[in-house]
Amino acid sequence: MQISIVRLSALATCGAISLAADGLDSIQRVENGLRSPIAIKGQPVATMTIADRLKFYHVPGVSVAFINGGKVEWARGYGLTAADGGKPVTSQTLFQAASISKHVAAMVALHLVDAGKLALDEDVNRKLQSWKVPENEFTKTEKVTLRRLLNHSAGMTVHGFPGYEVGAPVPTLVEVLDGKKPANTAPIRVDTVPGTLWRYSGGGYTVMQQLVLDVGGKPFPKLAREFVLDPLGMAHSTYEQPLPSSWEGDAATAHDAQGRPIKGQYHTYPEMAAAGLWTTPSELARVVIELQTGGHVLKPATQQEMLTKVLGDYGLGLSLGEKEGQKSFSHGGANAGFQCMMFGYLSGGRGAVVMTNGDRGGALASEILRSIAAEYGWPDYKQQEKTVAAVSEDTLRTYAGVYQFPNGPKVTLKVEKGKLWVTLPQGDPVELLPESAASFFSVNDGVPPLRFSRKDDNSVELAAGGSTASRMPR
Repeated sequence: MQISIVRLSALATCGAISLAADGLDSIQRVENGLRSPIAIKGQPVATMTIADRLKFYHVPGVSVAFINGGKVEWARGYGLTAADGGKPVTSQTLFQAASISKHVAAMVALHLVDAGKLALDEDVNRKLQSWKVPENEFTKTEKVTLRRLLNHSAGMTVHGFPGYEVGAPVPTLVEVLDGKKPANTAPIRVDTVPGTLWRYSGGGYTVMQQLVLDVGGKPFPKLAREFVLDPLGMAHSTYEQPLPSSWEGDAATAHDAQGRPIKGQYHTYPEMAAAGLWTTPSELARVVIELQTGGHVLKPATQQEMLTKVLGDYGLGLSLGEKEGQKSFSHGGANAGFQCMMFGYLSGGRGAVVMTNGDRGGALASEILRSIAAEYGWPDYKQQEKTVAAVSEDTLRTYAGVYQFPNGPKVTLKVEKGKLWVTLPQGDPVELLPESAASFFSVNDGVPPLRFSRKDDNSVELAAGGSTASRMPR
């Protein structure tokens, strides 16, 4: 995929909202001000362009909506809907929202709470009809409730879903819940006492989807449209899976980590509540604004429940944070070939949504959000400053080799021109900078801090992300 800066600049005008000159200047600074998570002490901040980072991450396209003062101040698309001859991405291009589907689906369930048809703290088996949560030793005293499902604290298994290739058999929702073919994930069950542990579970949201179906009496996409999408004016969004043919012309194609289109353009997700929303950043921005202001979907007290921590710095469908006294909510998403991020503040009507059509788009989204944060003075998404230590090339060479993480990836480290480089699976080589003789970091997203240690036999181990890898024999 090759996109020139000139061509990208032309594509970026697609879907732009009319702005004064100072607003356009801000957009250009955002487009040219992408930055890594780490700044090097004593050096000027290195900035990058969206055009360059699309190429670096092998992501064909990205769409951005910026929210300020309780409205979408600007929205733009960059790059292409498909690497092999797609159309320019615009603010109307559809992307899979992936796990950002969850908090929108949570609003569907909470609408039924407001209607008196569901209760947040009731055993969901009282209302489930087509399927029941299997009782076991973990549910003897504590039960699976809607609050716990939405908070990821119901003790449910199955983190996420890979989806189904076009042409492959698609299971029913009950088959997904029970892990029966053609489902490609394990049965969704309770394996810890509900209410005692926060653990992310797309499986729990699939249980919620079945609950909403049984109580609402209509297909989930129709309930979502009736309760949330239409009230918020999200006419260009749908939970229908697979995507209706009449919408296909507006849809971006999913791409793998090397920027290659995935088979069949994108996957189908019967797990709609967990991963099935098709939408645009501008329409997801309507959800952000609704969470900030309210009035269209939920009663004020119910909306406040969404934004109140239960376990794990998480409310009902949303991650909750606070920096410099400013409270925020957010959620990321990663489906096959799509990655995206939504972020908003509870005050000031500020936020942004970034959606990409590539498996490495999450890092790009973070860089764009850092650029937005720098331009508009957000307390979040600030760079962390680090100092680079002096380490000899001889020491660096003692770390070179291939390391195998238990039940995880192989990573390759090599030394070139006096620098240490790491290559992750399906990625390009990334430079590692020394914080000390044994600790290293990268200025790029997606590469965790690495630390080397030597055992008594002088063999080298590599620690990253709480896991330790041994160097493989050469």
